[in-house]
Amino acid sequence: MAEVKLAGNRQHRVVGGHPWIYSTEVDEISGGFLPGDIVEVIDAKGKFLGRGYINPASKILVRMLTRDRSEEINREFFAARIEAALEYRRRVVRDTDACRLIFAEADFLPALIVDKFGDFLALQTLALGIDRYKDLIVEILDELLAPSGIYERNDVSVREVEGLPLRTGFLKGPFEPLVEIHENGLGFLVDLAGGQKTGYFLDQRENRMALSGLAEGARVLDCFCHTGTFSVYAAAYGAREVLGVDIAAPALDVARRNASRNGFEEVCSFREANAFDELRALEKAGERFDLVILDPPAFTKSKQALRGAVRGYKEINLRGMKLLPPGGFLVTCSCSFHMREEQFMEVILEAAKDAGRQLRLVDLRRQAKDHPTLPASPETHYLKCAILQVW
Repeated sequence: MAEVKLAGNRQHRVVGGHPWIYSTEVDEISGGFLPGDIVEVIDAKGKFLGRGYINPASKILVRMLTRDRSEEINREFFAARIEAALEYRRRVVRDTDACRLIFAEADFLPALIVDKFGDFLALQTLALGIDRYKDLIVEILDELLAPSGIYERNDVSVREVEGLPLRTGFLKGPFEPLVEIHENGLGFLVDLAGGQKTGYFLDQRENRMALSGLAEGARVLDCFCHTGTFSVYAAAYGAREVLGVDIAAPALDVARRNASRNGFEEVCSFREANAFDELRALEKAGERFDLVILDPPAFTKSKQALRGAVRGYKEINLRGMKLLPPGGFLVTCSCSFHMREEQFMEVILEAAKDAGRQLRLVDLRRQAKDHPTLPASPETHYLKCAILQVW
């Protein structure tokens, strides 16, 4: 097994529990290896730190799998890790048959994503090292859960950086990839083959429940509504009218079906439009809403694009605030990791200043419990959801 020795002239996050090692942190690599192989990691003095898989083509040279010298990376290792992830979900997930079963580094299985949608699973292997074990992981999942089907959603561009092809398809099946899930008494259709991420935004489940009370009797605007889950929750919590806006016509088709299957087709309507343009048009038309929900896709996937993302977040929040009467509520989200929580709140405050509005913070939330975070790895915390009253 090749050995990766860390440089001795700096503090290394991996010592404190971070799972990544960059090539700039390494002094030398001894022994032969192939990309994707398991290697041992030692500090500058030769102390064993752990084992992980290596890929020189990636900015992240090594992703740590274990810090236990006696633990071998084999079938038993993956079975134990997966069983631990399932047990954690059994303890923290309630009132749904859909959740994230494995959240990559946060479940100590770097770059592996597994989502459960009813009796079906969706899987992503986002790095070369974990992709080597894909067949084994599928076998273990099938043994433990016996799902009716498993779908591969490896159509994520980060795989290309790892030297991996983009692919989708059935790992167990085939089956109809448009499946139904149940969440807090509501039913939703999920497109495992064509939806965003692995088909559905599981990470917002607990934040959608925060609409309880806020939506009662309200006229609601749901921007970037995708397949309408926030819209349907608002209707379920007593909204008198909900308008969902999204640029993707196929997602809106599913949104209308979701509203109808829950009995809210008379409450929820959906409009195909660019949310930025629609927010300005609604303001110009003098429209007012009691509750505005902003749940956009990530505006930045790199530090270099952060400045543009700041402008985008400020624009939609400013426009959203202008559509609210004094005392109205704003639910605003960011799933951009590089937009840190403190900066996100600063952007919202700047938007309020420019809009001439005052804010009262009701709640500041994160991703659902089936997407746990590691304090030693800030990258595992990406979703911010601020609930504010606007005056």
